[in-house]
Amino acid sequence: MSAAPITSDSPVSLDARALFATLAGLCGSLVAIGLARFAYTPLIPSLIQAHWFTSSQAVTLGAANFAGYLVGALIGRPLASALSNRSALRMLMAVVTAAFFACAYPLSVSWFFAWRLLSGISGGAIMVLVATSILPHIPVPRRGFVSGMIFLGLGLGIATSGTLIPQLLHYGLQTTWIGLGVVALVLTAVSWFGWPSTNPPAPLAASDTHHAVRPHGLTLRVLYAQYAANALGLVPAMVLLVDYIARGLGRGAAIGADYWVLYGLAAIAGPVICGNVADRIGFGKAYRIGLLLQAAAVAVLAFSGSTLALIASTVILGIFTPGIVPLVLGRIHELVPHDHIEQRAAWSRATTAFALFQALGGYGYSYLFSHTHNDYGLIFACGAAALTLAFIGDLIASRIGTARHTAASRS
Repeated sequence: MSAAPITSDSPVSLDARALFATLAGLCGSLVAIGLARFAYTPLIPSLIQAHWFTSSQAVTLGAANFAGYLVGALIGRPLASALSNRSALRMLMAVVTAAFFACAYPLSVSWFFAWRLLSGISGGAIMVLVATSILPHIPVPRRGFVSGMIFLGLGLGIATSGTLIPQLLHYGLQTTWIGLGVVALVLTAVSWFGWPSTNPPAPLAASDTHHAVRPHGLTLRVLYAQYAANALGLVPAMVLLVDYIARGLGRGAAIGADYWVLYGLAAIAGPVICGNVADRIGFGKAYRIGLLLQAAAVAVLAFSGSTLALIASTVILGIFTPGIVPLVLGRIHELVPHDHIEQRAAWSRATTAFALFQALGGYGYSYLFSHTHNDYGLIFACGAAALTLAFIGDLIASRIGTARHTAASRS
């Protein structure tokens, strides 16, 4: 499904196969991340109240998905090399779907943990493969649109989980998990024949452009650290937002689910908002502003329970949960503008850093949560501190880079 040559005079449009592939990508991110990860958050209060698990077990099981995501990010490319992109994506979607049905039967903590781990592994691998499997087949002028549509699945999954789960919970937890499995099964079937039948064309041989990345080595390393810190900052909201509102503030699961819907609606708009802002001011500045806004939003959760503060924080965190992905991708392309091989390598390192610290954060916060008698404020304060450090690190790296550039210009 290679893209036809594009000339300056020819209209840029997507054929049916490209549109079908785009739909498959949206389904993939919706199932693997939007539902497999984020549908768990609004279920935590019910899992605890139904005595399926204790509060600490429920948070630990949520972190299992983060640990799996790290493994999936590492094995995604080798798996695709062994099976082909299409076969790997089909298999991974099937595993995620099976995990939903398996979680309907809490036979033991280890059983549930294993399936949440497998769900995370599949989600991480899909996230690594989905865009790189589709975008090389898309005309360059339309790749931004297609990329946005793929990441749109994250927000749609969050919004879907927030609206669907409260309805399903009327019929019990087991029915809820089975219902999610049915949705995943339908989306897997829709995507089955949409994945490109051939792997992307091999990249051109590396050229001297590899040398162009060296002046940005420090900035790239800081970016990896920022992305890792961003994971530490987002994990508390990913896991505890609904439980904090429902149990921590005593407002009930229904109100908690309403906030999760708001989070999902903001996440739907997130990639579009972040992309448009970055087009105007640059990806570096946009991401710096994003770090500051996220730090403020998580800090508000730590120190305020007012309705307006909760709404503002939920919207900001909802926007940046998927919105940081195109911002970091775009920042890498700014730093390495002409080297597709190095861009791919840099994105792989950034994704691995995010996945690693997401997993560490998940388990670290789970430990703190269980050993501090469910101290929500402490968890959110830790997340805000991580984001603040990332923001400060960016300012320092920017000044060092400016100083080096000025010195190089004078010499």
